[in-house]
Amino acid sequence: MFTGLIEEIGEIVAVDPVGDSLRLTIAGPLVTSDAEHGASIAVSGVCLTVIEQGSAADGRGTFTADVMAQSIKMSTLGELAAGSAVNLERAVRVDTRLGGHIVQGHVDGTAELISTTPAEAWRVLRFSLSPELAPLLVDKGSVTLSGVSLTVSAISAPEATEAWFEVSLIPETLAATTLGALTPGDRVNVETDILARHVARMLRLGVVPAAPQTPAAAAVATTIEGSHA
Repeated sequence: MFTGLIEEIGEIVAVDPVGDSLRLTIAGPLVTSDAEHGASIAVSGVCLTVIEQGSAADGRGTFTADVMAQSIKMSTLGELAAGSAVNLERAVRVDTRLGGHIVQGHVDGTAELISTTPAEAWRVLRFSLSPELAPLLVDKGSVTLSGVSLTVSAISAPEATEAWFEVSLIPETLAATTLGALTPGDRVNVETDILARHVARMLRLGVVPAAPQTPAAAAVATTIEGSHA
């Protein structure tokens, strides 16, 4: 599990095809400082497993991880080449504060940057929103883009012809992650909130809460039943 708070921007050292999968070698001195074989590291939002580590003598702190075909299909990792920048985060420790939000490193798909709007102290990024992901995003809800925990600052109306959502990035996020270098047409990995995914699954299966015990719970159940009708 991760928090979506990026620890460093790493660099792809090598991309080696292995059948229908890829083997990535990535430089990240901070995230490899205490990494062990089998450790989980999120690479631009995709949870990967450390299978090899470079020698400490190389000074770059490299690690190698395999990317299976499913991850290549669902993410932008298949587009990486030597020299590409990636966001890196180690798995969260249970004895630290949980900043950001709960991030699994299980990418739901990708989104394309439509436009950027600069402001005095931040930048607004608008992304396309696929029909599959549209029900899982909500205004002021959490979303993870290329491993970065963000808040949806605006979203298109349900009846809009072209669905989109926006996030607003502060200077720290622009400087400390790869999002600051995005230009229109670039794609990012998207992970929606895990609670939204569970609720959507329950609704598809026709599962509704039974016998609410409080007025608040009753109101939520009525809302869910109405949206499912």
